[in-house]
Amino acid sequence: MTRPRLALFDCDGTLVDSQANICLAAVEAFSLSGLTPPPAAAIRRIVGLSLVEAMRVLAPQESEAAHHQLAMDYKAAFFRLRTEGAMEPEPLFEGIPALLDHLAAQGWLMGVATGKSDRGLARVLAEHGLAHHFVTLQTADRHPSKPDPSMVLAAMAETGVAAEDVAMIGDTSFDMAMGKAAGAFAVGVAWGYHDVHELVSAGAEVVAQEVADLPALLVRA
Repeated sequence: MTRPRLALFDCDGTLVDSQANICLAAVEAFSLSGLTPPPAAAIRRIVGLSLVEAMRVLAPQESEAAHHQLAMDYKAAFFRLRTEGAMEPEPLFEGIPALLDHLAAQGWLMGVATGKSDRGLARVLAEHGLAHHFVTLQTADRHPSKPDPSMVLAAMAETGVAAEDVAMIGDTSFDMAMGKAAGAFAVGVAWGYHDVHELVSAGAEVVAQEVADLPALLVRA
């Protein structure tokens, strides 16, 4: 019997390009607190972290209470801007639907490990009609922030797939460090928010330059 294999995807920067909306909500959150918003380049670098941890990185000079307030303001801003129609749809990166169909046909189990909330992930998957592909969904609502391996370990437990048969696929150094800490195959993607050299430094064993490259690179898992 063939052993099950699990392809575990990050969401923002890997499946969907969400940077515009994340930057918009972050700028509003900082403005609400009377703080100078970070530049967009700095905001893109924290994509994937849980909100409080992201605010610690973006505003290291502020107190822990301020970090929690910024996280709450971000959530509120994101929801309000989404409700008011001020946000653009988060487009899938080119080739993602075909990739998921291909991996499913090859017998892969698939999951998501993301810094998004349950609600945010469910919305993205519903908008793009992808929910049926994923058998395990791990979010910031139930886990410590990346690069803690909790999300990957929970996905492994839910699916019964051993670490040596798991590929953690993501665009940030946080994803790579998380995958390595769980014993998974760390697969970087070059179309997201961290540079390739950062992915490799954080433990990426291979890096896909294009979505179509991924199936051939998942050979270890």
